[in-house]
Amino acid sequence: MRKDFDPATVSPDGRSAAKARLFDPAADGPWRGDVEGATLNTSCTLLAYGNDIPGAGPQLHVHPYDEIFIIVAGNARFFVGDATIDATAGEIVFGPAGVPHRFENLGPGRLQTIDVHQGPLWLQNDIAGD
Repeated sequence: MRKDFDPATVSPDGRSAAKARLFDPAADGPWRGDVEGATLNTSCTLLAYGNDIPGAGPQLHVHPYDEIFIIVAGNARFFVGDATIDATAGEIVFGPAGVPHRFENLGPGRLQTIDVHQGPLWLQNDIAGD
């Protein structure tokens, strides 16, 4: 049994529970959906990304906040700053704020990720030339 903190030290802040659809499982295309944290009155934005094409993935870009990638299915290669990280289903990758990054499907088969943006809105600058 975990007891990592004293519940008496935390007071509810008045926000209500909320629900939103992150993605439509039948949708086509790599970007299946997103829910900005502001929709749920929280500071995390979630994106669902997936593709079936080895070598395909988002172009090089940067965010003003940290990002965590959850690899749900498949195999990916991440380029985060100067680091190259291979990850597979069940693993996570961390991309620090302000560090350009991209990833691609290594195959075989589908790559599916849930991308956790540590901000209430999806903010991104694409970097030309990639």
